[in-house]
Amino acid sequence: MTSKRRKNDTETVGTGKKKDKREETPKISEITEDTDVRDRVKVAWLKKEHLSHGSIELDCRPFPHCVIKNFIRNEGFLENLEKELLDLNFHEKSNDLYKFKQSDDLKKRKEAHIAGLRAVLFERFRLWLSSVFAVELEPVVDVSCAKYEYTDVLLCHDDELEGRRIAFILYLVRPWESSDGGTLDLYSVDGNNQPKDIVKSLVPSWNTLIFFEVSPVSFHQVAEVLSKDKCRLSVSGWFHGRSLERLPRYIEPAAPRSPHLPRDEELLLEWINPIYLDVAYQAQVQEEFEESSEILLKNFLKEDKFEQVNEALKQSEIQWVKRGPPNKRSYRWAEQQGLPPCVSACWELLSSEAFFLLLSNFTGLKLHFMAAGDDTDEEEEEKDEERAAGSTDPEPRAASSAPSTPLCRGELRCWGHGDYTLIHDTNVDSMEFALDLLLYFGCEGWQADFGGFTSYIASGEDEELLTVSPESNSVALVYRDKETLKFVKHVNHRSLELERSSPRGTSFYDFSFVYYE
Repeated sequence: MTSKRRKNDTETVGTGKKKDKREETPKISEITEDTDVRDRVKVAWLKKEHLSHGSIELDCRPFPHCVIKNFIRNEGFLENLEKELLDLNFHEKSNDLYKFKQSDDLKKRKEAHIAGLRAVLFERFRLWLSSVFAVELEPVVDVSCAKYEYTDVLLCHDDELEGRRIAFILYLVRPWESSDGGTLDLYSVDGNNQPKDIVKSLVPSWNTLIFFEVSPVSFHQVAEVLSKDKCRLSVSGWFHGRSLERLPRYIEPAAPRSPHLPRDEELLLEWINPIYLDVAYQAQVQEEFEESSEILLKNFLKEDKFEQVNEALKQSEIQWVKRGPPNKRSYRWAEQQGLPPCVSACWELLSSEAFFLLLSNFTGLKLHFMAAGDDTDEEEEEKDEERAAGSTDPEPRAASSAPSTPLCRGELRCWGHGDYTLIHDTNVDSMEFALDLLLYFGCEGWQADFGGFTSYIASGEDEELLTVSPESNSVALVYRDKETLKFVKHVNHRSLELERSSPRGTSFYDFSFVYYE
């Protein structure tokens, strides 16, 4: 009596060894088997024209991208694939650009349905894409699984990395609405090829595959997930091939710097908590600062002065302006002109000659010609060489010339839901030694899991060296070198919970100043 084995059972091959359970090979959309449709997609992509045919749609606004609905024809396969993916080990990924959970690379996974999807992507679909783009794509594809849950996000970026040619995302999400967040947002670009506005948002849907060519203008983001009970599950990665020609990186003009304002110590006596004006206490602060290159000075301003500024920031008609571009930053800021008198006076305090000298006493840095300094001529020359190597400042001073004038630049910023800054390799201000100052207002009730904290990391590393959390009427001082970078973590949807628990609203403010010796 003979029997037939099911194709999922193990097989014995000629060597007598057992072969692992065979992969489940899915059938993909019939649209990819139609040579006429393939050729029409190829022509439309080349001419940057819109095309819609059955389950496939090609749109070139704001950059060419293609959507294939019902990509996998086997519904049972999809459900089993979803189960296998959810059983994987996921790792929390979090830095300046993103926060989500990601699996290990799927290239070597042996689960039947994961292996089957991989085979289809690596072979049949890769060959179809190669034909559409008229470019040879490598047989090995980067592919992983991502889970986005409440407050997870992937901020604006272009995906450009050597060898990446086509990005793809296959969604395995249950019923999903735009109100759930997690949309794939596509950006237009300005005259400098920097991202400008979100002009299209694609809502994830079950068994839909999206792909686009990685280019200098393929700016996109995964919007923050707002649903507290849904999971945005997807398989994504890149097909590799000859990269498109890269445009020269746009370098933003350096922010202007100013010398101190001629204000005397009467301004300090008017504004600053007397404990910080005590010479013995300043020496204690300096000793602590020199050990760690950072310090937090609480209750820094006199209480009445702090309350004046705090209320003015929350209630006045300040003209806040959005600052971008979104691949570098997104927050609101205000110019000094037109600020309420007490807020403008606080700005003057932080820019004053007397405050430069006070900072010198706190830190031991030469921010004023009267500040005591222990640097030898050789150490000063070494600093000048380091500044010249990474600075846009004028030539370093000669040993016999007059002392250089310390400079500063400052901003008044407002932080709320969706705001952030990103690390980017064209930031000339991060290429030299500097002292950062942050003075916070309106932070009552602010929690660490809202985001909005400032993180310092070593160049090329993700591990944080220091985190500065918003705390009202506190001054954070951080001395950083050329290898230290900083960013403000994305302010997430949890921050809106303050609206129910605090009458002050859902934003906080800071003066952000940078001082240069």
